[in-house]
Amino acid sequence: MSNHLPKEVRLGLRGGGAKRGLMRVEAGGIVFDILRLSPGGFVVDAKDAPKLRGLVNVHDGAGHVSQCLVVAGDTEDGETRFEYKRRTPVQDMPPLDFELVEAATTALADPSA
Repeated sequence: MSNHLPKEVRLGLRGGGAKRGLMRVEAGGIVFDILRLSPGGFVVDAKDAPKLRGLVNVHDGAGHVSQCLVVAGDTEDGETRFEYKRRTPVQDMPPLDFELVEAATTALADPSA
């Protein structure tokens, strides 16, 4: 069965292969690999990615991690650095407009039972 899987998937399942390429940035339906990620931005290969600007989505594998506004920074040694103007983490549920209160005890158990 494993012969039908792509080489990258087989390497990942065996624990081999580099972790490079798991983080990706998507802009306008086009996906680019992130070489390095930092709190202030990310670095991509200059030949693969154009001068991105505006709204992009950052993915970790198949998971959507954050939505960001970015501006292009420096390009050196074949890598382009992009800086965040805004970075919003993606949440798995919509924001609440009320405070969640932990369940309070509504009745005491009968000690004779």
